[in-house]
Amino acid sequence: MPVISSNQRKPLFLTLALGLFCTLFFLWPLKAPLSHPSLINHPNLTPTTSENTRVKAAFVILTRNNELDPLRKTIQQLEARFNHKFNYPYVFLNDEEFTQEFKELTTSLTNAETKYGLIPKEHWSYPEWIDIEKADRLRKKMGDEGVIYGDNLSYRHMCRFESGFFYRHPLMADYEYYWRVEPSVEFSCDLDYDPFLFMKQNNKKYGWTISLIELESTIPTLWNTVKSFIKEYPQLIPKHNLLNFISNNGGKDYNLCHFWSNFEIGDLNFLRSPEYSAFFDYLDRSGGFFYERWGDAPVHSIAVGLFLNKSQVHFFDDIGYKHDPFMHCPVARELQKKCHCDAEQNFDLTDNSCMRRWVLVR
Repeated sequence: MPVISSNQRKPLFLTLALGLFCTLFFLWPLKAPLSHPSLINHPNLTPTTSENTRVKAAFVILTRNNELDPLRKTIQQLEARFNHKFNYPYVFLNDEEFTQEFKELTTSLTNAETKYGLIPKEHWSYPEWIDIEKADRLRKKMGDEGVIYGDNLSYRHMCRFESGFFYRHPLMADYEYYWRVEPSVEFSCDLDYDPFLFMKQNNKKYGWTISLIELESTIPTLWNTVKSFIKEYPQLIPKHNLLNFISNNGGKDYNLCHFWSNFEIGDLNFLRSPEYSAFFDYLDRSGGFFYERWGDAPVHSIAVGLFLNKSQVHFFDDIGYKHDPFMHCPVARELQKKCHCDAEQNFDLTDNSCMRRWVLVR
């Protein structure tokens, strides 16, 4: 029988100990739960069905007849990924009458109810207080300066409508929640629970997938107008809000962060509230939708920052979503199993994303 000296025992003991540690280190994850700890009880990993309590909610789509083909592709994805299980209705809105072809070729894609509405003229035209000559001159100037959509009047009507009027349309009157959808967007992940029900049960007022930096050239006077509103209506601003998401210095300046509103799931009662109504009317009266090129994304986002707290706002990490050129794709492995997007292309990881700011805000 071989004899091991005391000098030999020490390195042998260390070798055995190191081997045991490595074995436990590498094999332990195989016995651990599959879900990342942060995903425990995640709604998309505990599926629900259409038999659960339904919410008064609808998809709302501002579109035109000539966008039929890209819109059909979007609806097909939305149905395949989510709505074939829940059958929430679609509300299509247009500043012109929808054609019969448009109605037939969108209705055919879903078993859900489809509604088609004409936007009232007063919601898609200059309000009486706008100096049209001034608006035309400034719009041309922005176009000459190369500002994206700088010379586009229809785009300005769209931004104003999405900021303050879509939720007032008669077809939206019976709904409590909305999911905004646009032609050509893509949905890349299966959604096996009801996000409307999730919003309602958890007192969420606003949901988003992508946040980014706004083009400052489109909103040169927006923040000064917001500060004037705050000064005139301090009683409408709650103490605990999300101001630190949209400002790095307590409200002195706007940091340009906003939620990309081409995707949003929201509580219509928030938009119908006295505080949001006062906010939109104040901005609208200033003329910035036409004298500049204020977008609905910063308008909605600033309102969320002023009137809501973080517990009322939800990041839909599990909804894979693309609106060219940006995409949100879940990075968690368990969520990735429901998706076909490339997590390495996730916009959240780029310098122009406001995700880091969102994570820091309390």
